[in-house]
Amino acid sequence: MHLFVTAIGTDSGKTLVSAIITKALDATYWKPIQAGSPTDSEGIASLVPGAKIVPEFFKLATPASPQFAASQENAYLDLHDLRLPQFDTEHLVVEGAGGLMVPINSQDFMVDIPQFLSLEVVLVCNMYLGCINHSILTINEINRRNMRVKGIVFNGDPVHNSAEFIANYSGWQVLAHIPTLAEVSPAMVAQMADEIRPALV
Repeated sequence: MHLFVTAIGTDSGKTLVSAIITKALDATYWKPIQAGSPTDSEGIASLVPGAKIVPEFFKLATPASPQFAASQENAYLDLHDLRLPQFDTEHLVVEGAGGLMVPINSQDFMVDIPQFLSLEVVLVCNMYLGCINHSILTINEINRRNMRVKGIVFNGDPVHNSAEFIANYSGWQVLAHIPTLAEVSPAMVAQMADEIRPALV
């Protein structure tokens, strides 16, 4: 199983969800494009001790969209340079950067990565006033492109009936609903991994 974890925006909980899925599947983790530090790979290493992690393909210092970060560092990110890494586990978890329509360059967007690499999408929808709008826009773009979807993970305490509305609109499987957490630890990730595993396999 090759999964691409994306979200309706930045700081939505992609790394937490990636850690949970990586632990649940004993998968290899890969962040193809990293902009800024600390890196999400470092976050995975702290939350899933012993996890197999592939180094980033593009690593940028500027904490911004990949397109802007690359422009500040006289670099160009070419989607067609990306290749699935070598890994020795059955499953691979690939984490995107920001939301689905974050630009990689002037022509390509984060949404193009799972299509280019034939990855199945896990969409993280974090809960806040306005999340329905952002979720539906993202869902519509995924459907327009006829992408393969594994399911949705809701992150945060419910806001009105947002999660129910989004789930019903999409028709996709809800993999998990993660409550707002005071702290995140390897033990907490392991517990949530046990809970999400039946929906993944």
